[in-house]
Amino acid sequence: MRMTSYLLALASIVLPASWAAAASPSRPNILFIFTDDHARHAISAYGSKINQTPQLDRLAREGMLFRNCFCTNSICGPSRAVIQTGKHNHINGMIHNGVRFDGAQQTFPKLLQKGGYTTALVGKWHLQSDPTGFDYWEILPGQGRYYNPIFETATRKKTYPGYATDITTDLALEWLSNGRDKDKPFLLMCQHKAPHRAWDPAPRHLSLYDDVTIPEPDTLFDDYAGRVSVAKRTTMTIAKHMNKRDLKLTRVAEQNDEQRKLWDAAYGPKNEAFRTANLTGDALVRWKYQRYIKDYLRCVAAVDENIGRMLDYLDKNGLADNTVVMYSSDQGFYLGDHGWFDKRWMYEESLSMPLIVRWPGATRPGTTNTDLVQNLDFAETFLDLAGVPIPDDMQGRSFVPLLKGETPPDWRRSIYYHYYEFPGWHDVRRHYGVRTDRHKLIHYYDINEWELFDLKSDPDEMHSVYDDPAYAETVKELKAELTRLRKQYKVDTFKEPPPPPDPRKVQLEPVLHFDMTGADETTIRDTSGKNHHGQREHVAIVDGRRGKALRFDGRGVVQIPHFPASLDPTYRPLTVGAWCKPDAADGVLVAHGSTMFGYSLYLKNGYPCFDVFAGANPFQLVGPEKLPLEQWTHVAATIDADARLALWVNGQPVARLDDGFHVNDRPSDPFSVGADVGQPAGEYAAPLHFRGLIEDVRLYWGVLDDAAMRQWAAP
Repeated sequence: MRMTSYLLALASIVLPASWAAAASPSRPNILFIFTDDHARHAISAYGSKINQTPQLDRLAREGMLFRNCFCTNSICGPSRAVIQTGKHNHINGMIHNGVRFDGAQQTFPKLLQKGGYTTALVGKWHLQSDPTGFDYWEILPGQGRYYNPIFETATRKKTYPGYATDITTDLALEWLSNGRDKDKPFLLMCQHKAPHRAWDPAPRHLSLYDDVTIPEPDTLFDDYAGRVSVAKRTTMTIAKHMNKRDLKLTRVAEQNDEQRKLWDAAYGPKNEAFRTANLTGDALVRWKYQRYIKDYLRCVAAVDENIGRMLDYLDKNGLADNTVVMYSSDQGFYLGDHGWFDKRWMYEESLSMPLIVRWPGATRPGTTNTDLVQNLDFAETFLDLAGVPIPDDMQGRSFVPLLKGETPPDWRRSIYYHYYEFPGWHDVRRHYGVRTDRHKLIHYYDINEWELFDLKSDPDEMHSVYDDPAYAETVKELKAELTRLRKQYKVDTFKEPPPPPDPRKVQLEPVLHFDMTGADETTIRDTSGKNHHGQREHVAIVDGRRGKALRFDGRGVVQIPHFPASLDPTYRPLTVGAWCKPDAADGVLVAHGSTMFGYSLYLKNGYPCFDVFAGANPFQLVGPEKLPLEQWTHVAATIDADARLALWVNGQPVARLDDGFHVNDRPSDPFSVGADVGQPAGEYAAPLHFRGLIEDVRLYWGVLDDAAMRQWAAP
């Protein structure tokens, strides 16, 4: 390992008394400060060009900064599960955020408890099950909220007035002062929500950075040439996929009156200036970037301040010399790099994690480490620090020797990465890969595409050299290393869920057809043969256009009472539509899902609309003309294999969106006709009951050709 001085010339460093100790203290306390989505290039100790973090810099000056710390899976819950268990996600079971962590399994806090430590967890948990292995825990439910957050324990929920980052620290300090068993060494995991989306700043920071322009990343306008085909098909671009809530064009619902007053004073004038500017193109992207990055950095500022509070507490209470302080975050994050926000990819900005450790008496202050470490190693390191045996089934390795300035000869030369959450938020394909000190090989295995990057000549990973003959030997060596790692970590023993169907291979077929034949008092039969029978409530069967129709009086609905997998629209091209005779200008024809994942065909102010939601990203079509009331009209919508959207009226396309998206994960609410009785799947307030007649409701997996559409719409 190459040891270098940090920030100060070696000649000018004055070593503290604690470093002069011949040996490190036994059984130290452990303070693990953890954040969510804190990119290391937003830490000045790592050379940030966009902000200053004086308290994290202080920690780096007094400890060791790791330049090559990486996650095993760049997403919140799985990263936390890896830290708890010291095992890859295919072993601990939490391959993506939708999985519930099995808290009964072996975790390092349980082992520390058995080893004589008192343990506590405060802040964001995000593993769905209750924490185990802690003498005290108080956590944010789910993602939690920034303003006036709710915290929960095993026995109660409590709303705390104030800001989540401050309150998390308050609770941690309260436990240190009055809650712990002071006859035992402690483990305290202080885990912040910040700076996670939607990047809501503390009231004291609402105007921070107002007088500066944050430098843009060189790759803000990346066109994704030179990468895999799916790099341009994500829903995480600053240009297209930030919503009004992200951009602070709407208020935060959880604010109290005083917080709302400060919020309006800070954002109101800026939002009005934006509305009157009518920005488009690159100018609009640049405005969104400035709004996003300043809010993100404002959240980081509160984290940094609260780290200072923790360090000051240790100093004032005589705990600093025998407490190991470790700072990290669950993964990296895109700060406009490649035009993105979020994480998930194996590219450097999301793969890399900040890691700074202060261990008085053992770790030389102001040093930097360049060995390859991962969050897979955290559990083993905590156990090693505490003198607790490390179980053989853990898959990482303690980096205590690195903290002491010693790199074992057999230290790893490569790391393994595996991302599973597809379909899902932001549409990053499943992939795994290997990274060495210079090269990175990535396999997008469900589409069988590969990338190879030379990190020395191409640190921004703009051009894959996988097909370059000059790198043929490198590809061969890295594939062999990838095979070795997958065998070492027993990856092939895990059977993962199948990927969604390829939209280009889905055959057109009727999935559902309500033609009202065979209806009884409660059931509308599906005549497609797929048995998607609907249950009707407050809906009459009456004479219709050609046969029978459903009569909706503004309070009824027809709904599939369960959610069969055969109705899952995830990544499917589709055609959906019906004949309708509206009595009112507003109403849902067909809806499935919510504004997270789903679609809806409806009338609003008389205009036909079709909405698709892909991970809370809206794609909308609105017809150019109102539908006539009390007159039969055929309305349909399509999503083709290339995710192009079309709205059809009476067999003719009336609106198109070439840059749309498929529904990209399983909707939470069932398929319904005549109302949307769950969360809204369109830009309206649910349930938006229809008034009038509906008949001949159909859903296909695929796009009807023009002739078939005209036949369906024939009068």
